[in-house]
Amino acid sequence: MKKAEFVDAVAERGNMQKADAAAAVDAVLDTITDALKKGEQVTLVGFGTFLVRDRKARTGRNPQSGEAIDIPASKAPSFKAGKGLKESVN
Repeated sequence: MKKAEFVDAVAERGNMQKADAAAAVDAVLDTITDALKKGEQVTLVGFGTFLVRDRKARTGRNPQSGEAIDIPASKAPSFKAGKGLKESVN
């Protein structure tokens, strides 16, 4: 499902205009993004938790030359599915 299809589904389920649904979806995504930028985690009970995980620095290999390269430490957004979401999928 792409974002446009997601907005259509939200508009239909929420009985609202597509423009209002698009604004609501964008607001939710922006709020989650802003919280992750601040290092906070966002927990939606029954759905899951959005959080930032730290990746350690490591040594990798250039696939073309086989040369060792240093990969610096970084932060990566992550999602951990909640119990309700896991149960509904299975």
